Amino acid sequence: MVSVEEVGKYDKRVINTIAVLHLEAFPDFFLTKLGKKFVKLLYKCYLKDDESGIIIAKDDENIIGFIAYSKDYPSFYKKLIKKHIVKFALCSIGAVVKHPSFTKRLLGAFRKSNEVKKTEKYIEIASICVDPKRNRKGVGTLLINYIKDDVDYSVYKYINLETDADGNEKVNNFYIKNGFILARTYTTREGRKMNEYRFYGDER
Repeated sequence: MVSVEEVGKYDKRVINTIAVLHLEAFPDFFLTKLGKKFVKLLYKCYLKDDESGIIIAKDDENIIGFIAYSKDYPSFYKKLIKKHIVKFALCSIGAVVKHPSFTKRLLGAFRKSNEVKKTEKYIEIASICVDPKRNRKGVGTLLINYIKDDVDYSVYKYINLETDADGNEKVNNFYIKNGFILARTYTTREGRKMNEYRFYGDER
């Protein structure tokens, strides 16, 4: 029986499990290539930030999926730069030495606060991950439904998320199936084509 819940407080074991899931589910992602320490620090910041959080799906006591989200995404990235830039630099130094091109991409990631700023209040799903062995078992939908039902739509206009537009048909179809509407398609500075989706409360 799969249950879904918000992580109430910082727990090293939870963060480690989430980082391992991320590495297994997204082996080719840029953040994964920066290393486990970097990924663990990032999710630790989501859990410790007052305006952000992590929702987990569990089968018995095993974490099999999660969502990392923020109620103020631009401010979240600004706080990362202000409070943790040195820690992130130390965590990623090995990867950057091996791949100098990572420096530009890393700096671009930390400039995200300027790119995601919007006039209305919204919830950003920064990451959704399911144990690869549990794909197509409905875990992702359970996680999405939890956050959809938890949002106060009188305060937040919509739930927002982004994913790759090309070579990512299964994921794009998953969000459409779960009621998300394509808001725009754009290309990043690195040439990555992205789809931005939104879920409005009146779509429930």
